[in-house]
Amino acid sequence: MDHKISVIGMGYVGCGNGLMFSKKFKVSIMDIDQKKVHDFNNKRLPIHDLFAQKYFKSEGDNLNIQATSSLLESIKDASFILLCLPTNFDDQVNKYNTETIEETISTILTSTCEATIVVKSTVNVGYTESLKRKFKNAKIIFSPEFLREGHALEDNLYPSRIIIGAEDDNAKLFGECLSSVVKAKNARILFMSSSAAESVKLFSNTYLAMRVAYFNELDSFCLKNDIDPKDVIDGVSNDKRIGNFYNNPSFGFGGYCLPKDSKQLLHRFGNTHHDLVEAIQHSNLARINFLADEIMSSSPNTVGIYKLSMKEGLENSRGSTVFKIIEKLLQNKVKIFIYDPSIHTLDIEGAYLIDSFDHFKTESDLIVANRIDSKIKAISKKVFTRDIFSSDE
Repeated sequence: MDHKISVIGMGYVGCGNGLMFSKKFKVSIMDIDQKKVHDFNNKRLPIHDLFAQKYFKSEGDNLNIQATSSLLESIKDASFILLCLPTNFDDQVNKYNTETIEETISTILTSTCEATIVVKSTVNVGYTESLKRKFKNAKIIFSPEFLREGHALEDNLYPSRIIIGAEDDNAKLFGECLSSVVKAKNARILFMSSSAAESVKLFSNTYLAMRVAYFNELDSFCLKNDIDPKDVIDGVSNDKRIGNFYNNPSFGFGGYCLPKDSKQLLHRFGNTHHDLVEAIQHSNLARINFLADEIMSSSPNTVGIYKLSMKEGLENSRGSTVFKIIEKLLQNKVKIFIYDPSIHTLDIEGAYLIDSFDHFKTESDLIVANRIDSKIKAISKKVFTRDIFSSDE
């Protein structure tokens, strides 16, 4: 198949797709950030993804991919244009901000390009249909991503399933292109309406949020009743209907996807009963408050926060519930020290960044860590964590 793929956006979704497709197809990846473009063309990815970085360096000469800051240059002669743009959730109006998607499509339609536009960004249910009504001459399909942050390329190459929100010939051709580059040959391609595909994305992430909340509540129960949570989780998870995965207690679900997608789904229910979906939000907030109270129960004057990210090995702290824990502790007049080698500046009043780990552990009465690693295992008696399995899988 001789097709050019244009990828718009150089975040996790864009870079993951661009690298995957470029092994077989010509790919032009575009971003308005000149530094990202320069770094990419010099074999430096603008995302923190160790698997992707190694792949890019080892396979770089075999990949047919070039970065540009010009949208029109990127889409020229393209068969498919993948929109991998951020759609931040706006709490004021309870929906995603999709203005960039519409602005980009408008620009595309001013050109002579006749490519099929594939929306990869997370959007509201029914949004793709509204795009088709607005841009009547455009060929638009929706195909969601199910990527773990920090594992963008790996999850693209080895998907559990591929969802394509259209059932026409353009959708089937895109499915064939995907099938030719993924390495998980048993991954099913499911064709459906765009609204069904949009729902799959939101319900999938909301289920994951629910699972996090469930095992966190189990852990809170065990903590209050002096029961070993590991024993209970092992006993529960070895039921094949439940599964022994994605069950490690944490400070709550956070990051970029689970909070906003579960909120959007909750709003989209409208007047339809949604008690369970609503309870997930309440449970997550209750977990944060519960853990803050547990931390304060030892009356520390200084608390050390060991890393701000949600997951071990992830440098991005965007949306981390660790910030909410810090907020609660500051309300109790606790002095906060933060040790995180990936953070160079800090704008939290009452919290102080410490570069030296030795200084950090000496100054902190108690160290709080969402996830533990070898560095703090040696001082485990001083550490408050709910990390049992050292895993986020």
